[in-house]
Parts: sequence; structure tokens; C-alpha cells
Amino acid sequence: MEGSLQLDFLGELRRTHHCGELRAADAGKRAVVMGWVHRRRDLGGVIFIHVRDREGVTQAVFHADGDAVIHARAEQLRSEFVVAVEGIVSLRSPETINPNIPTGTVEIVAEKVWILNESRTPPFPMEDNVDVSEEARLKYRFVDLRRPRMQRNIMLRSKIALEARLALYEQGFLEIETPFMTRSTPEGARDFLVPSRVNTGMFYALPQSPQIFKQLLMVSGFDKYFQIVRCFRDEDLRADRQYEFTQIDIEMSFPQQDRVFEAIEPLMQRMCKVAGFEIPAPFVRLTYDQAMRSYGIDKPDLRLPPFHIVNDLFAGEGLCAESMPLVAVHIPKTGALTRRERDELKALGQEKGLRVYDDVKRLDKDFPQAMAALRQRTGAAEDDLLLLCGVGEVPGGHRPEETVLKACGQLRLQAGTRFNDRHQLLDPRSLQFLWVVDFPMFEWDEEEKRWMAAHHPFTSVLDEHIDKLTSDPAGCRAKSYDLVLNGVELASGSIRIHRRDVQARVFAALGLSDEEAHAKFGFLLDALEYGAPPHGGAAIGFDRLVMILAGETSIRDVIAFPKTAKGTDLMCEAPSEVPDRLLRELGIQLRKR
Repeated sequence: MEGSLQLDFLGELRRTHHCGELRAADAGKRAVVMGWVHRRRDLGGVIFIHVRDREGVTQAVFHADGDAVIHARAEQLRSEFVVAVEGIVSLRSPETINPNIPTGTVEIVAEKVWILNESRTPPFPMEDNVDVSEEARLKYRFVDLRRPRMQRNIMLRSKIALEARLALYEQGFLEIETPFMTRSTPEGARDFLVPSRVNTGMFYALPQSPQIFKQLLMVSGFDKYFQIVRCFRDEDLRADRQYEFTQIDIEMSFPQQDRVFEAIEPLMQRMCKVAGFEIPAPFVRLTYDQAMRSYGIDKPDLRLPPFHIVNDLFAGEGLCAESMPLVAVHIPKTGALTRRERDELKALGQEKGLRVYDDVKRLDKDFPQAMAALRQRTGAAEDDLLLLCGVGEVPGGHRPEETVLKACGQLRLQAGTRFNDRHQLLDPRSLQFLWVVDFPMFEWDEEEKRWMAAHHPFTSVLDEHIDKLTSDPAGCRAKSYDLVLNGVELASGSIRIHRRDVQARVFAALGLSDEEAHAKFGFLLDALEYGAPPHGGAAIGFDRLVMILAGETSIRDVIAFPKTAKGTDLMCEAPSEVPDRLLRELGIQLRKR
């Protein structure tokens, strides 16, 4: 670029407009827009250029019978060139108005144009409706992020984060940072380890969550803490899971469970409003046991109707094993299924160990009174799908009834998803929040043959269950809760243990000796002896929330630079090997597995 043009261009910066903000009221004004060439139409005597930035597009028009030099320069423009255009804002003629864009009533009659940078032909068009492989999108993420859909998603993410901060500041919360390099503690997933160069053979761990540190902040007297924080877990990836993710971490001193909900529900309302959703509160609440007996899952999607346990209607008929639940699954407005569709549903149930009775006409004939009562209980109409599900024998494990209910819950979800094009209940614009409370305190680890903390080992047990910690671990319920949105676990939290003696009893129930507990959590246990207040909180999955509010199905589409399903960064080509000298400095020697 010529130096004089560069200086001239820099002098115009103070009068720059976003490409998406010009309107009819700006007609007659001089404007400068800068961005990328989105489209180009050359009609010979006139050239139309759509200039795009994050706010939208503006059409610039270049007339050959005006400035021939400017028109010639416009002929050089190609897709994704970076340009600046100066000219007079003009109203479009009625027949050329574009109602599909906010700037569609105006255009800039170009008087100057600068080519700020040229571009190679992009690997894919900058359009939302173009089918592009995820591998290509992630390899050229810096280009993919220019597409309008991705621009909207990342801008929405920023706006939601800002609203979260404002909402929590207004409630009196303090934003406090916690360390990224800490010690490895057992929290359910594998840690990412960071070797220490100074302390050879020793490792830091990246935090799976700030759990211990936020409890220590409550001991330190900061009674309302929050942080929009990066967390790290080395676990298998999927559409709603990444190695590194973001959560809104919240902790409070002296709360009851209701007080935590009263802080989070208005926060959720405000974040959803940014995306155009009005959310009623208070949210629905179900205990874990109620959720399992109505949905077969601890994160129910309320957009689909619950199932019903109907043993009382078919008592003594031998449709399922004695003492095990017989469940009626009801999916509205599916219409009559083909034989193939019925067989597929039956096969899905059998894969989960279920007996599935799908022949409603046969059931009506064999059990007319029971089926009439069943239809009344479920509200099932003639064009609805109705299945009876049970098991032939009692499954193993410490909670066999729950095993059956989970299998029925999976079949309910699969059937509901499979026929959504008919009933259309799974509308992404319908946001159904609920709290699930009173989770099991422990879950059985079949591999290690011992009870493990279902949430984390610092979760308080219900007051009435404290004496059952060692005598009946399976029956213990915790002061823990999840916030669920449309079948997605959006937040998880609990009221914490704040007394050393109670914490010791929980560790004993987990099979941890005093020595083991102190080796793993010594600094927290010590803190509990220095006036730790009652405290509790929750962590909201920020990526998942933005994903749902943006109408996406993968958190990779609301994270600027995500990893693939295999945990690789195709753009940066990470992970990668490092020089041997770095390994020697860290005291690390690699060996083949």
C-alpha cells in the first residue's frame, strides 16, 4: 500500500462506522466502513460490494462514470479482502431495498477505497447455510469465526458473561481469582498435571474446579464469592464436554439451600433474557427419588411427559419380575408406528435388559380394565405412543429398582427424540428449568468394591441421615442439587460440610483413614478447625448454557478455539512433541506404552 494512502486512511478512523449500523436516518452523511469483502457483483458500469464486520454488512456502490480510479480499484477486490470504504450514505431505490438485513435501505456511494490486505481464496464460503466439515472449520478456525453464525455465538457469549457479572455484583458477590496450579486431589476425573522444573519429580495439577479454594474463601470471611473460571478435566470428550471449559462458580456463607436457589434463579433469568428468553421463576423442584420414579434420569427433560409406574394396575399378571417396577412410557402425537418402528423400539428396550410390550391392541384385549385406567393415568390418546416396560429378573447391584428405572428413562428419551419430527415437543425455544435435590450421598464403585462420594466428599448429608453414614450408605441422601435445563445438567452444587468431626465421619464412610484424608485434604481439614462458617454454592456450566441459548447442539460452536472430539487442536497442531532438553530440565523421561 502507498504510504500517502496509509496516512490518509489513518486520519479517517475517527469517523468509522460499523458495517451493520447504518440506517435510513444516516442518509446524506459521510461515512467510513471497514471490514471484509463479503460479496461482489460486477455489472460493468457499476460494482456492488458488501462489506462485512461483526455487526453486519453495508453495501458500497462504485460507478464507472464517477471516479474511474476508484472504480478500477473496486475491480481488484475479491472475497475476504480487507477494505475501507468512504462515501456518502444514500437511500436505495425502492426496487433494490433488501429487507433481510438491517442496512438494506441504504448504501454507500463510494468516493474512496483502500485495500488494507488481500486474502487467499478462503477454504469455505462465509455463509451459515454451507455444509462444511468440522475438521475444516477447526483447522481454519480463524476463518470459521468470521461466519455470521459464529460471530453471533461468540458475541452472545460475551453479553451473557457481562450480564452474569452485573447480576452477581448487584447481589453483593465479590469476584475473586483462585490458582490454576495447585495440588492433585481426587475429584472424579483425571487431572492434567504440570511438572515442576524447580522441584524435580513433583507436579502441580490444573483445577478440575475451584472447589477447595472457594470453601477456603468462606473460611476467610468473603461471604459471597463468584468467578467465571476455566476448569480442566482429562476425560472422554463429547458434544457438551471439553478438556478445558468455563463455569460460573458461586459460593456463599450461612446459606440454606433455598438461599442458594434465590441467588441463582434471578441470575439465570437475566442471562436468558440477553438471548431473548423470558423465564418464569421459581423453578420446578423434584427430589432425586421423584425424578427417578417419573423420568428414570437425574436430569429430566420436562418437555417430554413423565412415565408412570403401574404395578398396581397389572398386579399378579406376570408382566415383570416381582418387586421390580412396571413402567408405562407415553410419547404424545407420534401417530401409528410401522411394524419396523415398533420392532426397533422393542430392540432398544431389549438392549437395556427390558421386556417391552408394544402391542397396544393386544394389551387392550387382554387387560381391558387395566388399560383403561392406564390411559386415564397417563392421558394417552389414540395417536400417542404407549409402551409397557419391565424386567424378567431382578438385576444385580445395590439399587436394582433404580437400574430398571434408568433403562426405562433411556428408552423414553430415545423414543421421544426419534419421533420429535411428529410431536415437536423438543422445541429448543422452550426452556424448561428444574432443580433436582436430595441426591444419593454415595455411589458404589464396582471396580474398587467400595462406596464413593456421588458429588464430592465435602457435601453435607441430610441431617436426618447422619447416623446412617456407615450403617446404610445406600440410603443416605445429601444436601446436593443440580439445575437441569431441557435434559442438560446445567449446574451442580451442595451445602458443604463445615465441621471437622462430620467431615471425618464422611471420610470414614468412604473408607479413608485419618492419614489418607490428611494426605489428600490436609489444608482443608485444618481450615475447618479455624472457625469455618456453614457454606454452600454451585457451579454453572457456562459453555452449556450459551450452547442452549444460542440454539446449538455442541459447545464447540460457542467456544472460540475448542478441541476436537479426540482432544486435538487442528489449527495449532496440539498436542505436540517438545525438545528433549525441556524434558531433561523437568526430569522427565518418556517411555513407550
